[in-house]
Amino acid sequence: MGKVREILEHPYFKKILNALSDGVLISDGEGRVLWLNTACANFSNKPKSFLIGKSVYLLEEMGVFKPSVTKMVIEKQALVSTVQTSKGKDLRFIVTGYPIKDEEGKIDCIIAQTKDITEIVHTTTELEETQLLLKRYSQEIMRINYEKQADSYYFTSQSPAYLSLLQTIDKIAPAESTVLLSGETGVGKNVIAQQIHGLSERGNEPFVEINCGAIPESLIESELFGYVKGAFTGANKGGKAGLIKMADGGTLFLDEIGELPIHLQAKLLQFLQQRKFLPVGSTEYQTADVRVLAATNLDLMEEVKKGNFRSDLFYRLNVLPVRIPSLKERKEDIIGLVQYNLEKYNKKHKRNCRLSADVMDIFQHCDWPGNIRELENLIERLVIIAPEHEIQVKDLPAHMREKEVNAFDLSSFNRGDSLNEVLESVEKSIISKAYAQFKTTRKTAEELGVSQSLLMRRLKKYNLTNES
Repeated sequence: MGKVREILEHPYFKKILNALSDGVLISDGEGRVLWLNTACANFSNKPKSFLIGKSVYLLEEMGVFKPSVTKMVIEKQALVSTVQTSKGKDLRFIVTGYPIKDEEGKIDCIIAQTKDITEIVHTTTELEETQLLLKRYSQEIMRINYEKQADSYYFTSQSPAYLSLLQTIDKIAPAESTVLLSGETGVGKNVIAQQIHGLSERGNEPFVEINCGAIPESLIESELFGYVKGAFTGANKGGKAGLIKMADGGTLFLDEIGELPIHLQAKLLQFLQQRKFLPVGSTEYQTADVRVLAATNLDLMEEVKKGNFRSDLFYRLNVLPVRIPSLKERKEDIIGLVQYNLEKYNKKHKRNCRLSADVMDIFQHCDWPGNIRELENLIERLVIIAPEHEIQVKDLPAHMREKEVNAFDLSSFNRGDSLNEVLESVEKSIISKAYAQFKTTRKTAEELGVSQSLLMRRLKKYNLTNES
């Protein structure tokens, strides 16, 4: 200790240490402060006279040095680095304590070096915040660009069920996790998958889709994983990259995943777990960086119970489950969907069709078992085959016309009405609607399959407007 004190008394030594921008504090082996330079005093916001002679244990309790690196060196008997905060100032320091030992291995003194890292911390924090902000802006730009290119009616809604779905998509799109889409046939699972891809950071990379139920079982493995030269008879001489490899960097969408043959499910599971796969006929694994989206209209848990689907693959796919509501759950959206498709197919087939009020009413009350796909196909068919610009009830498929007629049930009438009264009410309603639609008694009678004279008698009986 005598040598340490002798060095500290040397004026040139003090002059050198006081010129440093780093703080330097020297204490004895028990943690009592012997000396500190000007920078260290400034960092502590205390005068040198206050600090010299005091124990680092006391100074830590006072919050001057917190935590005390000198104390930590004494406890661990080794070099220690830590981060300190200043009392009363928003400052951060990285402090390293160096033990100086004597010939017997005991700590003779401890030198604590303090470096101000406040600016570095602030700069790093600002950089992280800026990067986060840029990421948010980037995602919003991708959303705007994608929705401009996509069929916008899919992503606007009045129904709570679909609005909830859109909010879910916003949350999961930026993630890298696997998504399992479920819902009835025709609800637009492939469109939702494309939206998730388009709103993700992979939006500018490939989106590769495969329908696991549409490809023969003998071919699906080679289509999905690819094959090497000479893998089987009839194979391309140079081999072929599979869809997984083609999706590298982007998104792989496995539609109708419940139809994937059981013997290929283990191979897909391996890829999902390790991101590596074995092409048909190859002995060398390949890798691909893809995000996997899957879709099904089956109850996969039920398929697991039946032994048709591997439970481990189900749980690997079911990280982010998303259920797409059927059209009968989003009745509020039907008018918008109908109008969008009517405009779309009018333009495509160069027509100017419109829907009668009765047809629109039927559409709003229809269950649409085929969902959006059924609605789209029906609108296109009507635009093509409708003989007049206004699409009428008579132009609809038979099952829809029958439903309109059958819509009259006892619940629609007053309790206690006789059968004759109910039948007359039904007859009046049908004649009234037909006459309003076809305008003339001749045309109305023709469409209803009755004589014009009978129709005239019924119009008079029910006080309906007669042809002028």
